[in-house]
Amino acid sequence: MTVLPDDGLSLAAEFPDATHEQWQRLVEGVLRKSGKEVSGAAAEDALSTTLEDGLRARPLYTADDSAPDPGLPGFAPFVRGGRPEGNTLGGWDVRQQHTAADGAAVLGDLENGVTSLWLVAGADGIPVSSLDRVLDGVYLDLAPVVLDAGRDVEPAARELLRLYQERGVAKEAARGNLGADPLGHEARTGDGGFDFVPVAALAGLCAEEYPGLRALTVDALPYHEAGGSAAQELGSSLATGVAYLRELTEAGLSVQQAAAQLEFRYAATADQFLTIAKLRAARRLWARVTEVCGAPGGQVQHAVTSPVMMSRRDPWVNMLRTTVATLAAGVGGADAVTVLPFDHALGLPDAFARRIARNTSTILVEESHLSRVIDPAGGSWYVERLTDELAHAGWEFFQWIEREGGQAAALRSGRLGQDLARTWEARSAKLAKRREPVTGVSEFPNLAERLVERAPAPVPPSGGLPRVRRDEAFEVLRARSDAHLSATGSRPRIFLAALGPAAAHTARLTFASNLFQAGGIEPVTEGAFEDSGATEVCLCSSDTLYEERAAEVAGELKATGAGHVFLAGRPGQYPDVDAYVFAGCDAVAVLSATLDRMGVS
Repeated sequence: MTVLPDDGLSLAAEFPDATHEQWQRLVEGVLRKSGKEVSGAAAEDALSTTLEDGLRARPLYTADDSAPDPGLPGFAPFVRGGRPEGNTLGGWDVRQQHTAADGAAVLGDLENGVTSLWLVAGADGIPVSSLDRVLDGVYLDLAPVVLDAGRDVEPAARELLRLYQERGVAKEAARGNLGADPLGHEARTGDGGFDFVPVAALAGLCAEEYPGLRALTVDALPYHEAGGSAAQELGSSLATGVAYLRELTEAGLSVQQAAAQLEFRYAATADQFLTIAKLRAARRLWARVTEVCGAPGGQVQHAVTSPVMMSRRDPWVNMLRTTVATLAAGVGGADAVTVLPFDHALGLPDAFARRIARNTSTILVEESHLSRVIDPAGGSWYVERLTDELAHAGWEFFQWIEREGGQAAALRSGRLGQDLARTWEARSAKLAKRREPVTGVSEFPNLAERLVERAPAPVPPSGGLPRVRRDEAFEVLRARSDAHLSATGSRPRIFLAALGPAAAHTARLTFASNLFQAGGIEPVTEGAFEDSGATEVCLCSSDTLYEERAAEVAGELKATGAGHVFLAGRPGQYPDVDAYVFAGCDAVAVLSATLDRMGVS
């Protein structure tokens, strides 16, 4: 018997170490009770979760799940962070986005926790001529400015540089990014006629005279917003970065100068571990690119909470989504984080939404002390393994793009868009079946909610890759219901017929109510079917009571005028039951067909 030192934890020392094999045997027992006869590694696989990009999240990770040495923070391969001190000196850069010429909102943000500005300028946002007014009162030597001007990048950049000079900002004190991103603009608009010569000139100017300014942004959001996976986002950003290195070095910059002109923008989602791994993998991959190019260096990262995950219904839930995403971005080591306001999908955010957005970072940095630890996820067997697997998947996609001729060629041939569309199609199927739930939309919807209204935001650029949202299929259904309510004064209804005592029917009654409300169909549970105003009905009870009464009750309902009878449960053989709804059914198809039968257009 091994005698352990008295460390004050004698109780813990009394417990024997458990082995992986013991755990697997316990898993086998649990699966056996559910009717699955599997053993060994197959038992573990049965509890694994399939992710995009061919990855799988296993239920248990141990020290045997090896991954390459992540190195030290601030040193190659930069997995653990781009700087030795991480974000410990003051937290990450809290960067707020502005799309309208509202100088008061800009100053309000800066006075209340925002540390840099992201200005969408040009034809798709703030007019270039209004930048002076929008930045009036802003100390440009203290607040970095990041531009996002699309095709208008040169006039917007020249105007910002003019403001620096006019207001006496020393060139070495200027901070931010001029935001040139020709391939990102092409991905958004389909317009491939972007002249790189003025972009290279801006990069050369920054390299020679403005050491704190970068000229280019490698924006991976167009690929994320088109439905791309984490690996596709990584691969596209690498291919774009490599394309810019080629252009800049051909224009006369050294590789080191060219690499220093790039800042990378990634989406942070509510899948916190995937976001953490993605940011860590991105730094590792870019370190490999710069190493091959002969100028090894890190990657500057700007994380933005995902527009794809933002819902239009029950938008308050977006506050929770962005909080998780911001936490993941901070843990993942992002240099700057933009929290999109909870009403981002509805139009221009109001003052309350902007306040909540900026305070999300403030709470995580100042109250949760998230930035006090460098690479908090480092050493986690799961995170390290996921980082490694995602890095390989991203590198594989990058190599595919390079074989296609590079990022521009892959965009112009349509092959990249097709690949992203296939990924989104597979994810859409999961969303439709509610395997990926959207709280407040596909799960726990509130038909009585008052829609939040906002002033229209500037129309974002379009014509290239699509912009998708997780809520889009259910939003179409809810919009149909809203139109019906406006036209008739009531929503489409379905009667939920509960059979037997509450213990028998409550679970499936709740399930059916939740399901039909996701399509804007009001469930009626009180009274008789004839008085409900509904034309369709759903039986809700236990399997045992279905066998005893489902056929009889369905027949009676049909006789009293029910045009369509559902049964909440797995498909069976019951006369007069027309369809079945169950966990994993295609909810969008069921609800769309139901609205069609009800004449809701």
